[in-house]
Amino acid sequence: MCGNNMSAPLPAIVPAARQATAAVIFLHGLGDSGHGWADGLAGIRIPHVKYICPHAPTMPVTLNMRLPMPSWFDIHDQYHNAKEDEAGIKRASDNIKALIDQEVKNGIPSNRIILGGFSQGGALSLYTALTTQQQLAGVVALSCWLPLRNSFPQASANCANKDMPVFQCHGVADPLVPFAFGSQTAEMMKALMNPANITFKPYPGLDHSSCPEEMMDIKRFIEKQLPPLGNE
Repeated sequence: MCGNNMSAPLPAIVPAARQATAAVIFLHGLGDSGHGWADGLAGIRIPHVKYICPHAPTMPVTLNMRLPMPSWFDIHDQYHNAKEDEAGIKRASDNIKALIDQEVKNGIPSNRIILGGFSQGGALSLYTALTTQQQLAGVVALSCWLPLRNSFPQASANCANKDMPVFQCHGVADPLVPFAFGSQTAEMMKALMNPANITFKPYPGLDHSSCPEEMMDIKRFIEKQLPPLGNE
């Protein structure tokens, strides 16, 4: 599932407490793994929802002196107008679309799946949601940006998610992905999609991390977008 790295471990999974009728696929940030976010999501779990936290493949990252680390795609610089790894971003996005397809084969329709992520993972979740023909239930994008933004709106011409709800969160004190990046991304999302469905929430004092308030806001978003089915 993770490109050419055949040894990448299987995703960290928080199973539903009963039969899973919905799923959240959540992508970690640069240098991390799915395990930490699986633990965090377990703390806000909803009984009928399965949480899937895949691990990025290990690759040399230009931003960090080409040191190998878990990364969804290469990052050249942290500046907003930096060169981007277009081929890597598209390859990673295709891998996430394949993961969504696998959950559909497992019996969970795509419109009962929320895609989300933190930092680089949030960036990939936004790009994937805007370029897929799979209809999703929503996106949770934390402390991130929209990759390959100059390829839009053409890149999203066949997107099935123009009316999809997006919950975007960003720490006002973020030193790694500046708050202005998140704010600009939210405005671009409003231009590309139904602006009424784009929510951008700032968290004063929060740096490049998450906090309990944010996690509870995420839980409320998931509960709203993935309600129990009638027979649950």
